[in-house]
Amino acid sequence: MNSLAPSRLTRWIIGILVGAFFAIPLIATFLYTLRDPKGGMSLVNWHKLIDPAFASTLQPIWTGLGNSLVLAVVTVVIVLVLLAPTMILVHLRFPKLRPVFEFLALLPISIPAIVLVVGLSPIYLQIARTLGTGTWTLAFAYGITVLPFAYRAIQASIDAADLRTLSEAARTLGAGWPTVVIKVLAPNLRQGLLAASLISVAVVLGEFTIASLLNRQVFQTAMVVVRNQDPYLPAIFTLLALLLVFVLLLIIGRAARGHRKARS
Repeated sequence: MNSLAPSRLTRWIIGILVGAFFAIPLIATFLYTLRDPKGGMSLVNWHKLIDPAFASTLQPIWTGLGNSLVLAVVTVVIVLVLLAPTMILVHLRFPKLRPVFEFLALLPISIPAIVLVVGLSPIYLQIARTLGTGTWTLAFAYGITVLPFAYRAIQASIDAADLRTLSEAARTLGAGWPTVVIKVLAPNLRQGLLAASLISVAVVLGEFTIASLLNRQVFQTAMVVVRNQDPYLPAIFTLLALLLVFVLLLIIGRAARGHRKARS
């Protein structure tokens, strides 16, 4: 078996190639933001973020970012309040339904966003009449979009934990099902729930097609509008969004390590 393992040189080559695949576009984008319209390189484009003269230009991005953050929160709530308890219920009470549930959960990943919008358009007509046309209503569509990714993250934690024994022990001690799910099972699924939340936030911040076709202003659609006025600002905000996701990854990794230490 050891003879089949790649050599140290091979691992280094693969690591360098993978690192370059991700690093080169980021470095190129950062260098692009340093271009000075007068020639050379400087931080003049980054200074526009705090320059009052560009406040009106940046307003669509701030509005879109605020809408996207609200959508991210609502989408995460949908994942944690609806998807996670349903997966726990299927795992404990209806294990025979798991293949069907898994198929339905993974189905949206095979459906193009534009096709999904065509199917959701009649539904959103009714939503607009009932709940209005607020941007937050996109969370219903985003909940479907993030479903396959959130499902895989949570299911990995469910498979790693003995939920049946934990739930039976808690029920034997007199705990009700809400207490079992919130205080017993959820802490053991924390890593999967955090990963699903992060994925939901990343998908919401990066989604463009659904918001554009349903005529809602979010972070990505706002950057397209601003790009027509200043091509550097969208690149800057793209880097800041990636930095935010990276920080969230670090937080989740730290929380997961702390959880493993606490269990050991």
